[in-house]
Amino acid sequence: MGVDSSAGQINRIITEGKERFHTEKEDILKAGLEASGYIHVDDTGARHEGRNGYCTHIGNELFAWFQSAESKSRINFLELLRAGHTDYSINADALDYMEAQRFPGIQLSKFTALCDTNFESLPKWKENLQSLHITDERHIRIATEGALLGSVLDHGFNRRLVIVSDDAGQFDVLLHALCWVHAERIIHRLVGFSDRQKEALEEIRGRIWELYAEMKDYKKFPEEEKKALIEEKFDEICKSKTCFISLNNALKRLHKNKSELLMVLERPDIPLHNNLSENDIREYVKKRKISGSTRSDPGRRCRDTFTSLKKTCRKLGISFWKYLTDRITGQNAIPLLPDLVRLRAL
Repeated sequence: MGVDSSAGQINRIITEGKERFHTEKEDILKAGLEASGYIHVDDTGARHEGRNGYCTHIGNELFAWFQSAESKSRINFLELLRAGHTDYSINADALDYMEAQRFPGIQLSKFTALCDTNFESLPKWKENLQSLHITDERHIRIATEGALLGSVLDHGFNRRLVIVSDDAGQFDVLLHALCWVHAERIIHRLVGFSDRQKEALEEIRGRIWELYAEMKDYKKFPEEEKKALIEEKFDEICKSKTCFISLNNALKRLHKNKSELLMVLERPDIPLHNNLSENDIREYVKKRKISGSTRSDPGRRCRDTFTSLKKTCRKLGISFWKYLTDRITGQNAIPLLPDLVRLRAL
């Protein structure tokens, strides 16, 4: 085409001067959290500058949002749920969380005296921890998680919003529901070594998927009578005693997660699985396999931003090519994606 361009110049074209896109991407998360009754969450590996890292996905049928970081801890997840805010809040919610995590009473009393105090940034929060002589790694983690949760709720996070995950521990906050497909995998992975064990395994799996079908029907026509029957059948399955000890232990594990697996009985609007999140995050996995790791912070940020914008456009029925053309040429005929998310939710 008669154009002489270096790899460095192409890199700059792709990664520099994209603040408008970054802002629109950040606002997608705010709009999605405001407009949604539930969100899917998942994460995947995302190497950066030769080191292991992770990318977290948050989304549903309205939007998809990706953010990479060095950690996939609960602290990281709560930082994302702040949706752009950077503060740490000690309030009743934060104190309740710390107490539920068995935070030592002596240490908890220090934060109780600081109730309704806000720390505007991470450096300020670290100064506070030092001044309170909170030095134990576990205590720092619990206090930080509590303060982040306090900030999330303080900024108006919808307490009725359900977080649907595959049982990764970092996502187990607020209203949490589990994916039935992932839950059944602990049964599916078992291998019977005798005819009796194989028969017991097949019988239990059949009963589980029969129950799953009944829950799908309940979602369409929720009735109190059906709800009671589903709870009863769930208990019967999980308390079954078979000749297969590994199967019995797997069923006990399922029963411990009863409230999260049966969240749909209280909220028929939520999905029974986390397939949407896995499908969305596959886009990121493909890029990782083809392009490898990101090598600069602007590059990583642009990968997150444009993956989020592309997947959100697809969910809203907008051509991503037309979206890019519209924004780059300054026509602005296509409304902001966060506004479209809010409209689609009405």
